[in-house]
Amino acid sequence: MDVEHVVGLPHPRLRPFVTRYSGYRMRTEPGIHRGLPSRSLTLVVTMDGTVDLSEGRFATLCGGLHDEAVIITHDGFQHGVQCDLTPLGMRAFFGVPAGELAATTVGLDCLDAPAAELRERLREAPTWTDRFARLDEVLGGLVRPVRQQVEVAWAWQRLAAGAPVAEIAAEVGWSRQHLSARFAAEYGLTPKVVGRVMRFERANRMLRGERRPTLTEVAAACGYTDQAHFNRDWRALCGATPTEWIAAELPFVQGSEHGQGAELPS
Repeated sequence: MDVEHVVGLPHPRLRPFVTRYSGYRMRTEPGIHRGLPSRSLTLVVTMDGTVDLSEGRFATLCGGLHDEAVIITHDGFQHGVQCDLTPLGMRAFFGVPAGELAATTVGLDCLDAPAAELRERLREAPTWTDRFARLDEVLGGLVRPVRQQVEVAWAWQRLAAGAPVAEIAAEVGWSRQHLSARFAAEYGLTPKVVGRVMRFERANRMLRGERRPTLTEVAAACGYTDQAHFNRDWRALCGATPTEWIAAELPFVQGSEHGQGAELPS
């Protein structure tokens, strides 16, 4: 495995809209990779080749929130930049709510973004620092004024803190049904599903750590009722049990994060 993986932070004024940049250049065995559910939308600009999904082959793409794994096939060589967008970033950069891309992926040109220009500018940049700076420039030029419904934005923050849906509905003074409808219109998934995704994301982050805890420890720390609940939820969201995912994907993940990885200063 020959892996280069560099993580950088966007310019401070962009951080409400983009949480991080990840540059990658990987040579591995051909196969498949699971793009796992998370609280971020995914913007990818390839520098060589394409990202091959069931929806098609993309040189640039943006994928919405989803509650099951996205299967990516590859020929063993992957080279590009991934940007983790917040739901607010969809409104800021492209003028649409994240719900417009729920469980789907489109080319950046479908969002009236300068896809070809962005790809060319990244390919011309000599270092990852330069590439991330060019992302700052292009994305910064797309930013427009944004506003979300206060109750819906509050519900997202409370879900991230682990609050139950019924409690959030009571806090904003809405019925659970009305909260679910307004929330899904903005984000594309219901509060219950987003809560599951956020819990899954926490568990996934624990398994990627340098000191990998036991599955029992992860289940308890992330609020699953028991190991069986953890396994069922993981399979539903990932398409594999935690044990199967660790065997198939974790060497790839750890190779990219720890093998030749680096983190650029902010």
